Amino acid sequence: MPTDVKAVVSAVALIVAAVLAFWNGSPIRPELSTFVIVTAVFMVAAMWIFPEAGVSKGDVNKAK
Repeated sequence: MPTDVKAVVSAVALIVAAVLAFWNGSPIRPELSTFVIVTAVFMVAAMWIFPEAGVSKGDVNKAK
């Protein structure tokens, strides 16, 4: 995934998590707000740390 797309997805995920955690009319229970924030941060960090699954150029010929 290109870096600019990854940055936009990261920002949107963190903004949505913050809104869900701190908005008074949120559909989540108030005691789960910390869990929502921690989970969002973990998912964003994992997206940046772990590489995307894919096929290398040399692997295509080996499969045949």
